[in-house]
Amino acid sequence: MWSWIKRLFLLTSCLALLAAAGLGWYAFTPVSLRTDTADFSIRPGSSLRSATRQMVDSGVELNAWQFNLLGRVLGKAGTIKAGSYEVGRGITPLALLDKLTAGEVTQAEVQFIEGWSFRQVRAALDAEPAVRHDGAALGDEEIMTRLGAAGRSPEGLFFPDTYLFGKGASDLDILKRAYKAMDRQLQAAWQQRSPDLPYRSPYEALIMASVIEKETGQAADRALIGGVFVNRLRIGMMLQTDPSVIYGLGEKFDGKLRKKDLLADTPHNTYTRAGLPPTPIAMPGLASLHAALNPAKTTALYFVARGDGSSEFSRTLAEHERAVVKYLRQGRR
Repeated sequence: MWSWIKRLFLLTSCLALLAAAGLGWYAFTPVSLRTDTADFSIRPGSSLRSATRQMVDSGVELNAWQFNLLGRVLGKAGTIKAGSYEVGRGITPLALLDKLTAGEVTQAEVQFIEGWSFRQVRAALDAEPAVRHDGAALGDEEIMTRLGAAGRSPEGLFFPDTYLFGKGASDLDILKRAYKAMDRQLQAAWQQRSPDLPYRSPYEALIMASVIEKETGQAADRALIGGVFVNRLRIGMMLQTDPSVIYGLGEKFDGKLRKKDLLADTPHNTYTRAGLPPTPIAMPGLASLHAALNPAKTTALYFVARGDGSSEFSRTLAEHERAVVKYLRQGRR
């Protein structure tokens, strides 16, 4: 009896060792792929068994039974992470399992640039092949509704930055991240604002920041331009900022701003209407947000471009007119 039990025990042990050796051999044997690389996505909430099916369907030739057993033996069956993945020839089942449990998803990126309009943001997303274009056929109003911001103009509400995402991510999800990022940055800047600014809300500060963004690319001039515009708002003087007029012209703008354009009344024409434009005119960056909410203390009411990217600031109209003549003459040389 005892002899029989010993033989059974030895047989069981040998079989266990052979199974362990076989599983170990499988764990380090490269997986076969139908192509040089395979891209696949694991849906949220997928079990290891379901994830294995999704990989097989995408061209990863796994032995499903062995792969699932390996995951259970190593205690990783319940830690699979959803996302988009890419694998190449030579990857082993063990390395693949580690990749899935570590969430080493394939990432792409899209960049939103300071000063861009929402039309340019949409064009960048539409041109990105790694994005799932859920919003491509939607109008601006429907997109804002999907983002939980129904009734809001999209202009200026998205933070310019580089956004990383897993391949196949929805363009609406990327927009939501950019929308929330701008809200965070705006609220933080609002809390750190200078006292006695002529803004009734953070949104008005955002409008001002967008104007500053389009007026200059010179970091040293942003706060001074903010100071000029704040001075004008305080005394009820027209802002008279060309970028807002250009924005109001929309597709009618041909690259040259004419006197008739300055006289053509639109909601964004700050030569014909007092105060801030009704909406932002572009996406302001962080520097422009800070310039709008912490403008330089200055007595200047005017500025003109010098032609080298910087601006000349003046306190009086007479000084400004002399500066305009000076720099216009230089520009004609």
